[in-house]
Amino acid sequence: MKETKAWKINGFLAVLLFAAFTGGGVWLLIQQSVVPGIALLVLAFILISSITIVHPNEGMAITFFGKYIGTIRDSGLWMTVPLAQRKKISLRVRNFDCKKLKVNDVEGNPIEIAAVVVFRVTDSAKALFEVDQYEEFVEIQSETALRHVASKYPYDLFGEDGYSLRGNSDEVSAELSRELQERLAVAGVEVLESRLTHLAYATEIASAMLQRQQAAAIIAARQKIVEGAVGMVQAAIEQLQREQIVELDEERKAVMVNNLMVAIVSDRSAQPVLNTGTLY
Repeated sequence: MKETKAWKINGFLAVLLFAAFTGGGVWLLIQQSVVPGIALLVLAFILISSITIVHPNEGMAITFFGKYIGTIRDSGLWMTVPLAQRKKISLRVRNFDCKKLKVNDVEGNPIEIAAVVVFRVTDSAKALFEVDQYEEFVEIQSETALRHVASKYPYDLFGEDGYSLRGNSDEVSAELSRELQERLAVAGVEVLESRLTHLAYATEIASAMLQRQQAAAIIAARQKIVEGAVGMVQAAIEQLQREQIVELDEERKAVMVNNLMVAIVSDRSAQPVLNTGTLY
């Protein structure tokens, strides 16, 4: 089923005809012309049943004896098919705030996640007749898509390459929007945007994962310090040898490297030890 335009004309014409038929019918009844008077009143009733009011950013789906015949999207007072049933549907942009869900990420860690979905109806026929209660359909499919996307990625990569829920929120939101659009196309709904609004470890593992994050941060910092220390020691030894300040054999070089590495890498101030003898 696909949305089509319903037949309509200016509603004020129907109002004028209704007033004319009603006045003529009453006048004929007063003149004791019963049959013509009743006929005009029946026509007036049929005309008044064809008048509908459409507000801005609103659609009016018209069904005639169970058959969908079109939708009126233009705002104003309109005359359409008489004796037809009309269903109003909002075409405004709306937000759906997906409640906080508890799911497992790709590594099996329980996490809490929530999102907001911005959508609007683009096909009133599909929204009204292809699904039952399209608002509820959007809600259920949004939660299902959020669970599916969250289960495809880890919460955090801890320095590894790839996508994670915490480190790539834009990419995850874009994938959530694409999956939602595929799911909601059957309901004539367009997904404008979806964003994660909450992301955290579940309470039962939050403290343990915090310790893991702290350990990963310490390891990364130590790795940077060691890399810098190696470069500094190498530059110091090369400068000593290049300027011939002191002659270093392999054993003295090893001792100097050890002392410099300890002094640079240590998180405490180095305590110098004066050697008054000889290395040998």
